Amino acid sequence: MKPIYLHLGGALALSFTIAACVPAPQPTPAPTPAPTPVATTPAPRPPMPAPAPAENWIDRPQTAGNWTYSDLGENALAQFVDSGGAPAFSLLCLTADRQVGLVRTAMSGGAGQMIIRTETADRALPARAFTPDSAGRPRSIAYLDARDPLLDAMALTRGRFAVETSGLSTLYLPAWAEVTRVIEECR
Repeated sequence: MKPIYLHLGGALALSFTIAACVPAPQPTPAPTPAPTPVATTPAPRPPMPAPAPAENWIDRPQTAGNWTYSDLGENALAQFVDSGGAPAFSLLCLTADRQVGLVRTAMSGGAGQMIIRTETADRALPARAFTPDSAGRPRSIAYLDARDPLLDAMALTRGRFAVETSGLSTLYLPAWAEVTRVIEECR
C-alpha cells in the first residue's frame, strides 16, 4: 500500500504545482459610478435687437387717427384728428385766393419749415405762425396754389404722405378721399 500513498502524495504535490502556475483570479473591479449630471445654466440669449428704422418713410406705421371733412360755406376743410381727438393736420381750401393752406397743429412754436413727402415728390415749404386753434394750440401754415402738382402727389400717393415740421414728430397720413375733395373744391 505504500505505493498508493506515494502516488496520492505525488498527485497532491502535482496539483499544488499546477495550481501555483495558474494566476490567481483578478478581483472584479468596482463599477465606475455614472457621472453625476451637472446642472448647467443655458447661456443667456443675446437681447433681440431693436427693429431697424424703416429706410423708406412710406414703410413707417401710419399715424393713428381719422380724416374729417367740413364744408365751411365758401371754403372747405379736411382735418386729420389724432387718436386722442385733437386736430393734428388740416388742408384748408381758401377759395377766393385759389390756395390750399397746409396747417400743422403744434404743441409750441408755430413758424418754421414744413416738408411734405409723397411717393413721387418731396418739397420743403416755408411755414409761418397761424392763429391758434380753439384750444389755444399754436399752428403753422404753408400755402400752395390750388393747381400745385404737390397737391396731386398728396392725393395720389401710395396710400399715404408724410408731414415733417420743425420740432414736431412726423405725421404719416393716409391719403383718403377728404384730401382729394378739398383739393378739387379749391380748383
